[in-house]
Amino acid sequence: MAEEKTILLTQEAYDKLKEELAHREGEYREEITERIAAARAEGDLSENGGYQAAREEQGKNEGRINELIVKLRNAKILEAPKAGTVGNGSLVVLELAGREMTYVLGSRDIAVATDYDVISPESPIGAAIMGAHAGDTVSYAAPNGREISVTIKESNPLA
Repeated sequence: MAEEKTILLTQEAYDKLKEELAHREGEYREEITERIAAARAEGDLSENGGYQAAREEQGKNEGRINELIVKLRNAKILEAPKAGTVGNGSLVVLELAGREMTYVLGSRDIAVATDYDVISPESPIGAAIMGAHAGDTVSYAAPNGREISVTIKESNPLA
């Protein structure tokens, strides 16, 4: 069995994933079951596209339910980094090549609670800015080997 990895989440992201799990285990699961029953009542299942589609959707829903259960079981709620310091769960404004861009530093699972793009802490830029402070300029090696400098304009805990 694969080793389960701790998933760092903000409280808001954790709550949204719990909400999604409740929806998928409850009303959405019932809706799919009703569609399967209605399609089954139509007769010959081998040529019933509605039945096949509903069964496929049921499988996807059950897969997502299992994924959410594992994520929530392995979740650790992030302690918000202090304003000005970049850490997991920070909303960071970066200046790169004269352009300002806003990102969240953390996992894709954190992104469920925000509309911002996410930078992974394991990525070259994420590793470079982790632990830095507002006003710092850091460099990192891009995948193509080029050295890139980025300035941290501001960093705040993700609200």
